[in-house]
Amino acid sequence: MASNQKRSFLSQIPGYQDNAVLHLIIALAVIYMMMGISWAVIMLVYSDAANFNQYFSGNVALPHLAYFKSHWWTIITYGWFQYPNGFFELLSNMLWLYCFGSVVQMLVGPRQIIPLFAYSLIAGGAVYLAAQLMPGELGKCPPLILGPRAGLMAMATAAVTLTPKYRFYLTETFSIPIMVVAGIFTVLMIFSTGFYIPIMLLLAGGGFAGYAYIKLLQAGYRPGGWIYNLGGKMESLVTPNEQVIRQKKGSRRIEVINKVYSPKTGISQKKIDDILDKINQKGYNSLSAEEKDILVRAGKED
Repeated sequence: MASNQKRSFLSQIPGYQDNAVLHLIIALAVIYMMMGISWAVIMLVYSDAANFNQYFSGNVALPHLAYFKSHWWTIITYGWFQYPNGFFELLSNMLWLYCFGSVVQMLVGPRQIIPLFAYSLIAGGAVYLAAQLMPGELGKCPPLILGPRAGLMAMATAAVTLTPKYRFYLTETFSIPIMVVAGIFTVLMIFSTGFYIPIMLLLAGGGFAGYAYIKLLQAGYRPGGWIYNLGGKMESLVTPNEQVIRQKKGSRRIEVINKVYSPKTGISQKKIDDILDKINQKGYNSLSAEEKDILVRAGKED
């Protein structure tokens, strides 16, 4: 990566560079603002919230199983968006994400946060879709679903799996066990589902993904490694490498110098120098046909 590459203003935030939890929180907040702006524009143009679902939410939210085939990408996108009127839900989600994500990041490093979050969204979404196959009221669910609940549950499960005896110290003498915090979080998440079975199973799917991810890490696997490897390769394709550029420029410069000043095959350097001196003293028109031919051949030869 270029050493003189300009840094974004976000890099000035203390600890930002190596804090994937903060990266994730900022990304979700920016996406929420983009969605809010889109909602405002559509409401100004159409004055009808139904158009927002048609043109925007319907293309990013996880739909009913019957419509998933034509909106297959939503299993990836649904967890990164939230309803534009859900600011306080966004705020609480970010607090929970910071709470559990910081513990996970502290123990396994920042490179595991985003892959863990992304895998859990897909796992939770898959379970949610499969749960709709249950008969009758058991498979009943809202027409669209948005929000990172599966990812949050994965972070909570991952934190508890890594360190079940961890305690959050609010003061030097007062602390709360992570198991208690995770229990409160789980109860609140269940109440937020509206007691729809598929949504509760979405939470279960996200939680299981978090547990499985940590177990894979503890077994020596790196399930998120390929994401960073791919990102590094893509970055290297678009980011100039100063050392390589200098080497290329240097080799090209030497090549040009050698081409101009090195003796040519069958033509001595002294002969070329004599012709150049003659041009300097008397001009190009003073050259004989043979001398002009020598210059032409010298310029064409490598």
